[in-house]
Amino acid sequence: HVQLVESGGGSVQAGGSLRLSCAASGFGFGRTAMKWFRQAPEKEFEWVAGISGRGTDTNYGDFVKGRFTISRDNAKNTLYLQLHSLKTEDTAMYFCAVSGDITGRGYIARGQGTQVTVS
Repeated sequence: HVQLVESGGGSVQAGGSLRLSCAASGFGFGRTAMKWFRQAPEKEFEWVAGISGRGTDTNYGDFVKGRFTISRDNAKNTLYLQLHSLKTEDTAMYFCAVSGDITGRGYIARGQGTQVTVS
């Protein structure tokens, strides 16, 4: 069965950086589009970024504005999200997800999330 385990979250000052990881198993990772989402308290579940199975295509939510980079290592079955120039409004639980595409809120399965707190 699909397993997604996020890690790399933490507390960081505004302007700082973090790299989130998502270890995937139980499905054909290298053939599957993946996404990152986030959810802050009392806010909507928000699509952050998506990447195609081979990593050749990526897309980002408008709010990212070049600050985040999604990538993947198919040899390691791992998805990444590099966060730069973090703002307090980036504080949220971040989730990785299996998806059929690279854009928008749809997904097939998601992990438990990793918390990012920016102060």
